[in-house]
Amino acid sequence: MLDTLLPALRATADRPAALRHTRAGAVRVQIRRGELADLTEAYAAALHRRGLTAGGTLGVAVRPGPRALAVLLAAHHLGLRIAVLDPTAGPDVLRARLSLARPDLILADAAAQAVAGWAGPLARRAHLALPPLADLGPVATLGRRWPGTAPRLAAAAGARPPRAADPGPDADAVIVFTSGTTSSPRAVVHSRAGLAAGLRTVAGLVRPQPGSTVLGGTFFVLVPALAAGATVALPARTPTTLARQLRRLAPAETYLTPPQLRAALAAGAGFTGRVWTGSAPAGADLLGRVKQAGADQAWSVYALTELFPAAAVEEAEKAAFTGDGDLVGHPLPGVRARLSDGGELLLTGPGARHRYLGEEPDPWVRTGDRATLTPDGRIALAGRCKDMVLRRAENIYPGLYEPALHLPGVELAVLVGVPDGDGDERLVALVQPRSGTDHARLRTALQEPLARMGSARPDALLFADVPLAGRSRKPDRGAASRLCAAELSR
Repeated sequence: MLDTLLPALRATADRPAALRHTRAGAVRVQIRRGELADLTEAYAAALHRRGLTAGGTLGVAVRPGPRALAVLLAAHHLGLRIAVLDPTAGPDVLRARLSLARPDLILADAAAQAVAGWAGPLARRAHLALPPLADLGPVATLGRRWPGTAPRLAAAAGARPPRAADPGPDADAVIVFTSGTTSSPRAVVHSRAGLAAGLRTVAGLVRPQPGSTVLGGTFFVLVPALAAGATVALPARTPTTLARQLRRLAPAETYLTPPQLRAALAAGAGFTGRVWTGSAPAGADLLGRVKQAGADQAWSVYALTELFPAAAVEEAEKAAFTGDGDLVGHPLPGVRARLSDGGELLLTGPGARHRYLGEEPDPWVRTGDRATLTPDGRIALAGRCKDMVLRRAENIYPGLYEPALHLPGVELAVLVGVPDGDGDERLVALVQPRSGTDHARLRTALQEPLARMGSARPDALLFADVPLAGRSRKPDRGAASRLCAAELSR
């Protein structure tokens, strides 16, 4: 699909590729299909001029949009490995991840670089914070350059990149960072074959139609839609504008996270065609509300960074399920599921990650979710068995951030999730001060490391003894979560 996308774009060059929605409610063509193909080739030529060749690593810290998509397609054309760098993870976490991925060049938009100077407050409000440029190595700005940011990646119009040698299906395609700790980050590596398999699975599930409109902003939404000849629109950021966008576009296919769906429904949004949601739990009630608001079908997609997508279920089937747990549906074609002796869901398939960076390949993905398998092979989740906190459709791994809380005067500190309704969680920092520590001074001292957590900044900071369990007296995260819930309910 990736190899045939550019010819498909050029075959219908004058048709819109991406639409944008203004605050006033007007719909504008953001980029046409031929222009997207030209931009892709111009970026590929520019990267090649910078010395990047097959097997090299390109770090990307860019917000979703046509430029970001063009860069990803250009990197694929050159046989590069893409390291996805989340500029909201905080500078300390990013430094650790960069030391593992070691990109030859980092592409970042101006907002992600704006940690200091006149744009610093704007970037911090958006939770964007790269480390200082001097700490990053070679950096180029994608798109408009702001004062104090790195030089732009020059993409000359009409430039044609060289034809890269095919690195083969087993070559690394993308690195996506997940769990681990600041000192030992963990990253998922997908091969080119695995990435292609995931895209084929999405295309087979959604089946976007030529000439239709698809609303969604992720790579796994954009590429199959554009390859099929559909026009894409990135979701508006505010619920009110998103509701207008849905009304004007009447998309045939819509992909929004559960928090986006709830916000859109609260803003009075109506839906059309089929609606897809994932990245966080979506109950039958939420899917039912989407259908009541006009959607023909409402689907929940179960996916992981390690395997996208894995299973899917429509609202009617989910609502009719009377068994225990949260039904996420049948494994999608090619995906196989089994349970470990402890009841953890294990998955494998053509789209599964190849390995974790620095580790040996393993075909089976440990999901960290407890589950049951129905007699007809459907998956029903029964809670998590790992420490990940899921807040507003974002996976937050406490081990990445807890070390920063251990300041002088802190005996022990953990980050835990507290249930906040409909599958969402609040993130709470539970800190146990050392005996004799001034609580007010410690609370003030903790503000700096908390601010450096970016989008993982806790919703609340509590002082109390951290519950322990077991022979090793490790923190009991379940008990800590219950303690925090009780304190916050007072």
